[in-house]
Amino acid sequence: MVSGRAFRYADNRAHDFAVAPGSHELWPNNMTNETAANRITDIGILPVVRAVSPRQAMQAAEAVCAGGIPIVEITMTVPGAIDVIAELTRVMGSEVLIGAGTVLDARTAQRCMDAGAEVIVSPGFDLETVKLVNRAGKLMIAGALTPTEVIAAWQAGSHFVKIFPCGAVGGAKYITALKGPLPQIPMIPTGGVNLNTAADFIRAGAAALGVGGELVSASALDSGNTALIVEAARIFVATIRNARGASQP
Repeated sequence: MVSGRAFRYADNRAHDFAVAPGSHELWPNNMTNETAANRITDIGILPVVRAVSPRQAMQAAEAVCAGGIPIVEITMTVPGAIDVIAELTRVMGSEVLIGAGTVLDARTAQRCMDAGAEVIVSPGFDLETVKLVNRAGKLMIAGALTPTEVIAAWQAGSHFVKIFPCGAVGGAKYITALKGPLPQIPMIPTGGVNLNTAADFIRAGAAALGVGGELVSASALDSGNTALIVEAARIFVATIRNARGASQP
């Protein structure tokens, strides 16, 4: 938990703990885009943190990591989001892939990268942001919805394309429709992803899933019962693994 500048995990381990058992090794100091992209694809989940305070955002990051997902996307809707990114980088930067979400412009992207973000995520496509993130050598996940937008984001240099809001336009069936003509583009559907739909999205061809409130529960954060988030993370990880196993020939 967060107490002043200290940071401890839910089971009271200090922040020099590596990662949850059965999870992944420490991040290399010279992490490349390829390493980060492979981790996102490997784990298959990009936890989207929306919280009402910096403390809750830190607790959410702690919980998803303890549940086996050493990745976190801190959205710019979190109060003091950039300070949260800087603090996460300080105490968990060797353990967790830290991303900034709901980044709408290049100026904000630069501030997030200066704070330590390795991944920049946007709900839409802003060309200047994509260019900046690529020049900085960080991973870019631009948002898109229509085939034209998806192609534009990919051709501009987005490493993944976030399909948002996917649930509002058909969910997994929409991913299937997009992947038909665009099999080379790794897509991360966001919106409408939950434990009932996650396997369908994976079978439809999603590279990974953006999961918000269905994983990082606002009620769990409000009550302080972050064990619910830890357990949800474990279930999501198992669901992705099982869906991928079932889809193998």
